[in-house]
Amino acid sequence: MKNEKKKSNQENCDTKSGFVAVVGRPNAGKSSLLNWLVGEKIAMVSHKANATRRRSKIIALHKKTQIIFIDTPGIHEQERLLNQFMLEEALKAMGDCDLILFLSPVTDKIDYYLDFLEKNSKKTPHIILLTKTDQVKNEKVLKKIMEFSKYQDNFLSLIPISIKKGVTQGYILEEVSKYIPKHPYLYDPEILTTENMRDIYKEYIRESIFENTSEEIPYFADVVIDSVEESEEIERIFANIIVEKKSQKGIIIGRDGQTLKRIGKRARQKIEKIIDKQAFLKIFVTIKPGWSQNRELLKKMGYNLD
Repeated sequence: MKNEKKKSNQENCDTKSGFVAVVGRPNAGKSSLLNWLVGEKIAMVSHKANATRRRSKIIALHKKTQIIFIDTPGIHEQERLLNQFMLEEALKAMGDCDLILFLSPVTDKIDYYLDFLEKNSKKTPHIILLTKTDQVKNEKVLKKIMEFSKYQDNFLSLIPISIKKGVTQGYILEEVSKYIPKHPYLYDPEILTTENMRDIYKEYIRESIFENTSEEIPYFADVVIDSVEESEEIERIFANIIVEKKSQKGIIIGRDGQTLKRIGKRARQKIEKIIDKQAFLKIFVTIKPGWSQNRELLKKMGYNLD
């Protein structure tokens, strides 16, 4: 009887609330899309692949629908334990959500989509967003739509989009809202993310590492927030960049410490923008050999592998 009463209350509810996993191959533009949809810089963005390492919730309110988007690491497979964790994060999000947004850059082969269909073991309903359409001619977009049409029985809809022009945020949110269940809001409608500030600080520092170092370094570096001292005037943040080798530490620090200064300055600017007050950021660099392959170290850094 209790279950029936709960179901009845949901049916009579005039609001909707549900989870939407945003997935795709590495560097498909998931985080950029989410920041664009909510109109705020929340998710970490980089032009380099595999920047996102864990699931995070970004919340959009469209009319009377609360959409809890789950930003996920790119769907990929590598041997390192850290990469296995990242794949597990994406698969868990796909299995636990009400709807999936599958991002497919228009220049991608259809193989990425076929791989997604195999990994979507629970057959969670999904919408395809054909992204980066501003980078090719209309003929290329139409050709790609025709390729996907062979699999139209698998997806709810296909939307060609460009963040720079064309489809508006409202159109996508409206389409997503159709498939969100009736339910009271799951989170305070005023918040945009459930991430705590320490995690946001960590991601801003990681993003700054991606922006200021070479292709290889960011993938062998992580950030640990050691402590945060809060006051009304200033936020004091003490952090550690973790690397695997002495040579990587040297690159992070740079000649006369210039690279580390740039990383810290850029991260501090991002932090100050979101907390709307002054920030003091002190960053150290520590070597932990093989951390990305060490299960115990990964667990201490927040990457819990099943």
